[in-house]
This record gives sequence, C-alpha cells and structure tokens, in this order.
Amino acid sequence: MISYSIYIVDDEELIRDASVLTLGKKYRVKAFSSAESAIDALRTDPPDLVLLDIGLPGMSGIEAIEAIKAKCPDVLIIMITAYDDIETVISAMKRGAYDYVVKPINMDALELGIANALETIRLRKEVQLLQEKYLKENLPYFIGQSDAIVDIMALVTTVAKSPHASVLILGDTGTGKELIASTIHYKSPHFRGPFVTLNCAAIPENLVESELFGYEKGAFSGAAPGGKQGLLEAAADGTLFLDEVGDLSLGIQAKLLRFLENGEYYKVGGTQKKSIRTRVVAATNRDLDALIANGQFRQDLYYRLAIIKIEVPTLSRRREDILPMAMHFLVEFSQKLNKPIAGISPDAQTVLQAMEWKGNVRELRNRIERGVLIGKGPEITLNDLGLDNPDRSTMVALNAPKGVAASGAGFPMLSADGIDLPGLHEAMDRHYFDQSLKMADGNATQAARLLQMSYYAFRRRIDKLKIKPKTPSLKKTIG
Repeated sequence: MISYSIYIVDDEELIRDASVLTLGKKYRVKAFSSAESAIDALRTDPPDLVLLDIGLPGMSGIEAIEAIKAKCPDVLIIMITAYDDIETVISAMKRGAYDYVVKPINMDALELGIANALETIRLRKEVQLLQEKYLKENLPYFIGQSDAIVDIMALVTTVAKSPHASVLILGDTGTGKELIASTIHYKSPHFRGPFVTLNCAAIPENLVESELFGYEKGAFSGAAPGGKQGLLEAAADGTLFLDEVGDLSLGIQAKLLRFLENGEYYKVGGTQKKSIRTRVVAATNRDLDALIANGQFRQDLYYRLAIIKIEVPTLSRRREDILPMAMHFLVEFSQKLNKPIAGISPDAQTVLQAMEWKGNVRELRNRIERGVLIGKGPEITLNDLGLDNPDRSTMVALNAPKGVAASGAGFPMLSADGIDLPGLHEAMDRHYFDQSLKMADGNATQAARLLQMSYYAFRRRIDKLKIKPKTPSLKKTIG
C-alpha cells in the first residue's frame, strides 16, 4: 500500500490543528506556519501534497508555488484562499497549483479534493514503480561507472521524454541495442503502450512488407482470409523497434520513409490510407555510411531515423564495467540455480577484465552462467569459466585489445587500430598484485617487497584495484 505525506502551510493555528487532527488519521502530516519553513523542510522530507494558504506572512502562497515546484516538481499543491477570487485562483493555477479550497474550510470537501489529488499521485507512483521494476530487472548490460555508459543512460533518459522522436542505435552484436530501445520505451510517456520488435534480418525479404505493414484480404496467394494486422499497427501509441534496419531492401526503405515523414502507410494489397502514431527506434551493427555510399541504404531515411543517434561501445572499450557486470550476473545465476557461490577468484577476475569479448556483454553473461552452473563454490574459478591453462597465444589475446597481435618480445604489438594501453596496465597490475599476495601468503609488506615498491604505494594500488583481503593474515596486515 502506498503511503502519502501532506504539508499544511497556514498561519492560522486553528486551521493547522484541525487539519492535522482530521488528516493525521490517514496520512503523514506536517504543519507549518510560514512558506519559508515548509520550503526548508522540503530538502529532507519532500511531501506528496501541499495544502498552501495564499495569504501567508512573509512569502505569499502565490510566490511559494514556484519555490516549491522548483525543489519538488512532482508535488501537487491545493491552495487555501479566504476569498473566491477568480483572478487569484487563475494566477495560482498558472503557476502549477492543482486545485483550491475556500475558507471557512469544509473538511468533507477538503478530504474529497485531497483524495482526488492523491489518486493522481497514486497512478503516477504506480507507473514509476512498474518502470523501476522493469528497469531494475532488465538493465544489467549498463551496470558500471564508465563515462560512456553514464553518458548513454543520461541521453536515454532525455530522449525518452519525447514520445515520437525517432532514434537510431549503432553498436556491435551483443552490446545491448534492444535493451536501450526498450529502456527508451519504458521511460517514455507511452510506457503503457506496446513495445513491438521486428528483426529485419530474420525475415525473408518478400515477407518483410506484410509483416511490417500488414495485408488486406486476398492480397496474395495464401493470404489469411481476414487479412493481417502489421507490426506497425500493433505498435500504435507505443514503440516499434526495427532491429538490423540496415538489412531492409530499398523498396521497404522508401515505404518506411513515407511513414516516418507523415505517419501514413498502406497495407499490402490495400488502397485505403492508414494513419497511426508510434515511435520508431532502429538499430544495426552494420556501417550505414558505407551502405549509403554503395547505394544500399537511403540517405534520407538515415537522417529521418537518426534524429537522435546513440552509439553503444564494445565491452573492450569499457573494461572498468566488466567486473561489476560479472558480479551482477553471478548473483542472478546463483539465485536462479540456487547455488551458494559468493564471488569470482582473483585469477578469474584478471582474465575476465583483460579478455577481448568479441560477443560483448552477451558473451560475458553466458560465460558467468557456465561458471555458476559448473562451479562448486565458494568462488567460480578459471576452470569453471572454461578459461583455465590458456596457451601463450591465448594469453596474449587475453591481454591485448581487439586487433592487437603479439610481438616477438611477448608484448602486444601496436597496430594501426591503436591499443588499449590503460587496460593493459590495469590487467598486468591486477595479475602481479594478486600473484605477489599469494606468494607472500597474504602479507602485504612482503608482497610489496616482491614488487619492489613501498608498502603504502602497494596498499593504495590494491585499494584502487579493489583487491579485497582474502585471508586473515592479509586483513591484519593492511587493516
């Protein structure tokens, strides 16, 4: 059951006391004699609803509306006025007031007004809770603190507020493009509408048009007697996600462009123009610039789709997110499989963080699922992950970013694509710090000597790498 809090702001003590006595039976109520004191309280305990007297000493109720809304945009405000002054009421409504009551206050009428306001809040909170539940269950691809992911999620939140702007998502396989599309939908005002997906590469070219736009009765041989609703129509007042949009034929591209420009389309075999409203989110792992240059993708369609463009980085370009995501998946599969596995061994962490991850987050998730399934705990190991005893060439691949080969000296070779030097440094540091602690039986002072560095520099580095003490002796040494 949702709990509600109400502020009563009135300089008349009798009204404050009566309101607290009556409303306090159902709600959490706080009373204030001035707007200034109520606004100060917003910082630590924001309410759902404010009953605000217009004629307050100091800051007036009209002035207080804007100050309250600036701090708590979603709070609803019911004005209390001594006179049924239309101009004052209109002024309050324009500034964001939800409703008003006139003194002397009829408590039955006030309670009814409050109930109506709180029903609006209840519906809003219900939607927010459903959105938060969905996002909590479906956002593991974007766990982490890398600048790239923080920027993407901020952009997604902003884009979602506009329910009709088209979005183009670019990224390699497994980076989570569909997840971004669904997040945009579930954070949008059309949250309750349908989220419909069409994989343009998975359907034969001659069937894409009928799947997307639907068809009329008798449109072609073998057509269903009653015709068929297209996915575009099914996504009305929601979101249509076109995955692998780069695989659409030029003919379908032209019809999609027409819909994006004016919201109109024809069913296959139909002569009646259809019109609906839906947001189109498209995604591809192909190079659309190259397709445009080769005449395989329409440039005008590209510009219509890419009103907002989101580029999703590969996992190898956000290595600092690998371990947080791995731990998220570990918890997920430990619960699903009912296995008490609490962590990932240091060696396994080093390898996971340094791998190339051609399959991106999907590959990482599958690898952790395997580890939990096979592992006997309390930690999953390299053997559980299927990464034990790699040969030298595999180890070089694990420690080198995509496209980097080994030089004769055993170091990754610098290629024309560049090299992830910070990632290599961190992977090497993690490996040798873990090894030194094992050789020193957890003694941080001895481990620091093995690496020819001071104890304090050693301690700062393991704190930064988030290498936690594993043995009692280590805890005693560094704690």
